[in-house]
Amino acid sequence: MKISCQRDTLTAAFSLAASIAPARSPKEILQNVKVTAAGGKLTLAATDMEVGIRLEVTEGVEIEVEGAALLPVQRTGAILRESNDETLTIETDEGGIRVTGGRSKFKLPGGNPDEFPVVDGFDEDKYHVVPTRLFREMVRRTVFATDSESSRYALGGVLLELDANRVIAVGTDGRRLARMEGKGESQGGHETSGMSTIVPTRAIQLIERALNDKEETVDIAARPNDLLLRTSTAVIYSRLVEGRYPNWRQVFPTRENAIQLDMTIGPLFAALRQAAIVTDHESRGIDFTFADGTLKLEASTADIGESQVELPIAYDGEPITLTMDHRYVADFCKVLDSETAFIFEIESGNAPALLSTDDGYGYVIMPMARDR
Repeated sequence: MKISCQRDTLTAAFSLAASIAPARSPKEILQNVKVTAAGGKLTLAATDMEVGIRLEVTEGVEIEVEGAALLPVQRTGAILRESNDETLTIETDEGGIRVTGGRSKFKLPGGNPDEFPVVDGFDEDKYHVVPTRLFREMVRRTVFATDSESSRYALGGVLLELDANRVIAVGTDGRRLARMEGKGESQGGHETSGMSTIVPTRAIQLIERALNDKEETVDIAARPNDLLLRTSTAVIYSRLVEGRYPNWRQVFPTRENAIQLDMTIGPLFAALRQAAIVTDHESRGIDFTFADGTLKLEASTADIGESQVELPIAYDGEPITLTMDHRYVADFCKVLDSETAFIFEIESGNAPALLSTDDGYGYVIMPMARDR
């Protein structure tokens, strides 16, 4: 193989592929990115056997001799980052791999590319077409609520539900639950059944980072044991988490007599950060008291101190005090713009709070026991 390519173009593609490759693995071959030069394009493939990616590069690449090579992730990445050359030449022979720039030459050992695991392509005729911006937002607003450390392994991922014209993403750790839905278009009758399309937390984070908003849509195909996602230049593969997801619809409150308060992210988040100053790892609960046109946030921790912060709200009913983990409320605020309006729904001090926006996002927080 012998190719010449623009360094910036190759660096961007290689860095993305390298993010999939494991830093440590009993299979040393996985610590490489496989590069294949054929048909006028460069294909980069990487996998850790749970997640895989295939990237195509066509611009800024000249192929002199077709072929394939295994590029060691750590050393090749360092060469691409540190080089000042606009163009680099990569060629292989029996002695290994040579990377040549205008004033630099590197020689790296080369493994056998034929031994690299096959990374699936996208050959599905049934899939969903989803706006890229929507899908990235769905992931961002749900993945933080998953629990990869849980003994209930199914909670260590984001559940995807896809039907004829809708996509739903759900993340939960058993103490809070984030759900977002949006429009997606089924092709060929594609849809998921049951609650088993659970994409591992790490995998869906990598997928979200790999997507570019310049792509208007992405194609998503759910299979019994894995998920495939396709853009115009990449295919990403992920194994699914084994097990069934809990029935999240039973957790999502549907209440007739709940109090719904119109609020804005910025003022609530500012008040929350102030009240949380006196909390610590052991004492994370903050009392949210709704009464007399005011939301009062109070925290108290032995040896640290007390806080009380007030926020004006449109509520004059009976006082309700709800104790919540401030981190869970903060996580909701962090994934939304400060100007975002939302509804803060409460019923009693013992019932879960529901925070929702008008673009299909809902977030349930279970109350904590009051210890003061």
